[in-house]
Amino acid sequence: MEQRQRDEFWMERLLRQAERVGLEGEIPVAAVILDRHGHCLGWGSNRRHRQQDPLGHAELVALRQAAALRGDWRFNDCSLLVTLEPCPMCAGALIQARVGRVVFAASDAKRGALGGCLNLATDPSAHHQMAIVGGIRAQAAQQQLGDWFRRRRAQR
Repeated sequence: MEQRQRDEFWMERLLRQAERVGLEGEIPVAAVILDRHGHCLGWGSNRRHRQQDPLGHAELVALRQAAALRGDWRFNDCSLLVTLEPCPMCAGALIQARVGRVVFAASDAKRGALGGCLNLATDPSAHHQMAIVGGIRAQAAQQQLGDWFRRRRAQR
């Protein structure tokens, strides 16, 4: 399977997972870490509200799971795919984990840290360079997030 097809395949799965998470009251964001062969090493979805965990972001959950499975914290040969551009905390963690490639669906102009409002990956302090691909299934992810926030505001 070609790289772009693999990214779209996994992003579709992530969008379905994010939808389920959104129905549970979490911001609908999901992430997966794939090894160089495209095999899943770790899944994550937002868990901040359910677990009252400020670090319960999808990317961090997936990183922890993948590190436990691999027995290693370095992910140079791996890709992380996520439905929303990583925030500064998550982007920093991805740099620290030496993730080789990050793919996201929707950009985040307010909090995105891989090109949205800032780019930690290109900051001189970044000791690791990673490939960044944005916009895979962006419209679907933006629609999902927008709908979730509209419903949330209407409930208040």
